[in-house]
Amino acid sequence: MHAPSPSVSDAVQSRRSIRQFLDRPVDKALLRSVLERAQLAPSGGNVQPWEVAILSGPALAALKQKVIAAALRGDTSHADYQIYPHPLPDPWMQRRRDVAYAMYQAMGVARDDKPARAAASLRNLDAFGAPVLLLLHCPTFMGPPQWGDMGIWLQTVMLLLREEGLDSCPQEAWSLYGGLIREELGLGADHILWTGLAIGWRDRHAPVNNFPCARAALDDVVRWFDD
Repeated sequence: MHAPSPSVSDAVQSRRSIRQFLDRPVDKALLRSVLERAQLAPSGGNVQPWEVAILSGPALAALKQKVIAAALRGDTSHADYQIYPHPLPDPWMQRRRDVAYAMYQAMGVARDDKPARAAASLRNLDAFGAPVLLLLHCPTFMGPPQWGDMGIWLQTVMLLLREEGLDSCPQEAWSLYGGLIREELGLGADHILWTGLAIGWRDRHAPVNNFPCARAALDDVVRWFDD
């Protein structure tokens, strides 16, 4: 008997960014089903600006090898955009610091252990061992509203993955190598890479998948106007 699907609330609550995956393949038909359902995500004017590449097997291995080699060379010439504002003031910067501290503490990486921190960062470009990597891109002429639409689509994908028992990790780190990735995938310079999404089955015992990730209090981000 098929187990009941989780509610939307269950999927939202159980979703988190997974940074260690099991060595277990993802069925292509299952992934296709998730992506077909995600096509129902809303977008302004029904433009549907998202374009997607799905990599696994040898294709994923080849891309990872190329991007990791660039990272080890210190080649920073391929970034498609600046991920965070600079400088990033508080409270936003403090939130970044807090989650980084919790993550590295869970991994047993000391703050002053630069080699260990660099190795942990490099795991981004191994897609944290996930068997599937989704790369989300769009034409360069698309603007902030269409990027917002892509975010809606991506969240829809992540929640549908949870419904199927799968997990994911959105990874803007791939945008740092947008030029290399476009070359590898045969995309033109008229496209911009927004993010990757590592997809697979979570390692439930990995400390890096279990550290607390605090969220801002509702009253810190919401104001009510009802008088």
